[in-house]
Amino acid sequence: MADLNTGAAIRAWAGQLRLPDIHLARWLEMNERDRAALLAIARAVRLSTGAMVTALTTLEEICVRESCSIESVLARGEITRAVRRQPGPARAGAFLAAIKSIRYPRLAEATRRLDAELAALDLPRGISIVLPKDLASAELRIELQASDGAILRRLIEALSTRTDQLAQVADRLSGGK
Repeated sequence: MADLNTGAAIRAWAGQLRLPDIHLARWLEMNERDRAALLAIARAVRLSTGAMVTALTTLEEICVRESCSIESVLARGEITRAVRRQPGPARAGAFLAAIKSIRYPRLAEATRRLDAELAALDLPRGISIVLPKDLASAELRIELQASDGAILRRLIEALSTRTDQLAQVADRLSGGK
């Protein structure tokens, strides 16, 4: 009975999202516990259609690589913490980031190391260092926000005193050092 109720709930939810049939079929082919766990998180974080497709694919990849169930992946602390820490609209992004870090642990560790290096620079407010999404390129973006010339000069001076450290981060992004 629970199997039928979960299937109907999944179909109804997928219908609201206009989830393509191929992805709905993948979801419905899962065992009952995995289907129910995925439905619960999808509702809780309000996944969009694209996010649902990404979640399905990423979770399946994790389960194949680790020989585990989707339910066990969704019960992991890093996922529940990421989802709980975020306000409503940011939960889906936090959820996807959490499963992506499980799927790509080396990428997640590299990102954490780079973020820590950038934080250690203790740059003043008004300077933003933006790493490429998923470290997909070697481009480091530096953004300055200044309301007058004096502030701009101060920000540029702060950057110039940290040129070597910023260059090291850029070198790591490009595969050097």
